[in-house]
Amino acid sequence: MKPFYNILVINSGSTSTKVAVFHDFEEISNKTLEHSSQVLEQFHSQQEQIPFRTEAVRNYIQELGLLITDFDAFVGRGGSIAAFQAGAYEVNDAMIDAVYHPRDGRTPGASWNACVIAHTLASEAGKKAYIYDAVSTDEMTEIARYSGYKEIVRKAAAHTLNTKAVARKVAADHGKEYRDCNYVITHLGGGISTSAHRKGRIIDMVCDDEGTFSPERAGKVPCSTLIDLCYSGRYTYREMKGIMRGRGGLVSYLGTNSAKEVEARIQSGDTEAKTVYEAMAYQIAKDIGSMAAVMGFALDGIILTGGIAYSGLLTGMITSYVENLAPVTVVPGSFEMEALAGGIVRVLRGEEEVRVFDR
Repeated sequence: MKPFYNILVINSGSTSTKVAVFHDFEEISNKTLEHSSQVLEQFHSQQEQIPFRTEAVRNYIQELGLLITDFDAFVGRGGSIAAFQAGAYEVNDAMIDAVYHPRDGRTPGASWNACVIAHTLASEAGKKAYIYDAVSTDEMTEIARYSGYKEIVRKAAAHTLNTKAVARKVAADHGKEYRDCNYVITHLGGGISTSAHRKGRIIDMVCDDEGTFSPERAGKVPCSTLIDLCYSGRYTYREMKGIMRGRGGLVSYLGTNSAKEVEARIQSGDTEAKTVYEAMAYQIAKDIGSMAAVMGFALDGIILTGGIAYSGLLTGMITSYVENLAPVTVVPGSFEMEALAGGIVRVLRGEEEVRVFDR
């Protein structure tokens, strides 16, 4: 009989930290620890938030009547501090150093708080901490790295964790293995990415700043006009960053990042909201088409996932454009927590290898 393991899963976002306790693949409890903007504004960087978030996670464990030592392993979400291979990495000193001292213009982001929190708690418990399928998992082909300008190299950045988890689910539902299938997968969330999964590897992707606009992000905009705006004197560097990631997309056009609110406005007869929503679906379909092309249109399916995939209106509009390419499967929601736990259970059972991070 295979052993059972207790796993603490930590997934930090911009204003919250999701925590879950898993007994092997079964979720025992979970909670989203919300952090008010007033509190977070006290910190000058994501790294400065880590002790505060760590204490919140520790309090949750105590609320459950558990001890840190009750866990066999800890796993946190991994972001974009470097290019990673798919799968599990043990959190080591080099990884922690990379979070606090990023290189190559990378920004650790809120997701890396989870990595440090997991490492801190694991050290106290005398156990190990891991990350799994980091945001910057890089399986791209060499030809996909060309951007069009020599000094700009395309980097892998997609919703790797959730899309790979969903791909495994869909493949299993059809009696197949993920490694034997070809999928184009779009993650619909605050940011939207579309990725080409060929035989278990993400060979290319349209990142959330390369393609469609989304609820909060501007996506790919005309370069010449963007350059003019940057040098217009109207905005600082930081303000331009905020426009592209935070105040773009639906926020820019409609003043909200809520797809539910946009759909409510459409239902009430708001023609502008309807046109903007249709434009977003149109651009998503273009991204799907481009990823289908790099796989020679030899697809087992197209998958729509993420929080906004609950919207039948949006997924219906996207499907109407791409259904002739391959069967479309909608798997709404996020499976990140169970994907993190499942990956580490397989590691502890010796079914997957653990990689070593080295800067």
